[in-house]
Amino acid sequence: MTADKLIDLLVARLLRDHGKSKHHWRKAIGPLRLYGRDTHPHCNWNATPTGNFQDIALIESLLDDLRMTHPLLTN
Repeated sequence: MTADKLIDLLVARLLRDHGKSKHHWRKAIGPLRLYGRDTHPHCNWNATPTGNFQDIALIESLLDDLRMTHPLLTN
């Protein structure tokens, strides 16, 4: 999976489960940072969500779930 597809998946799930808008969630998620598999062999991506405490908690929870199913991303 690519970083763009993972962001699309995050936005779709957040929009479905919590409403608001695609723009709101994309802005709150922010960019995904990809790391080399040689230095991060178990999970090569990370996000630093922004916004209010509730939005950050929702995003972080979903990120934790998705790290289990999609630990390694491609460009």
